[in-house]
Amino acid sequence: MLVAMTTTLERIVAASPSRVWELWTTPAGISAWWAPEGFRTDVTRLDLRPGGELSYTMTAIAPEQVAFMEQNGLPLATRSVKYFAEVHEPSRLSYRSVIDFVPGRDPYEHLTVVELHRDPAGTRVVMHVEPMHDDVWTERLVVGRGNELDNLVALVAAE
Repeated sequence: MLVAMTTTLERIVAASPSRVWELWTTPAGISAWWAPEGFRTDVTRLDLRPGGELSYTMTAIAPEQVAFMEQNGLPLATRSVKYFAEVHEPSRLSYRSVIDFVPGRDPYEHLTVVELHRDPAGTRVVMHVEPMHDDVWTERLVVGRGNELDNLVALVAAE
């Protein structure tokens, strides 16, 4: 069940739903596109089943990003954890991200639902993003998820 204020993002990926699923649900696939430019994603755990865990570390590697992180007193590497809620290969995946990095906020979970639909051009990816605790953090999340989807489109286009 999605909450009323959910943001929806869509992209067309020039690959089959099974290829997009593979890129979304394997350590090699996730590592290839999930990080923003100048960062690297290293998957440390992937248990692809309802209740299973995805753990990864995102590390700044480009000089500009390293300098930004250092200048702002931020760690160069951040560990993230998600728990899968739904796993329906190759059409639907949902996960709850543990939000434990917001200063002054108790940790909480945030839902993302991903639908993969066959499209004449490949796969239409529809991502539903639950709002975070306030508008500023929600906008940051939406921008980040949009960047992830753009990275996925670019990766497949380059294959």
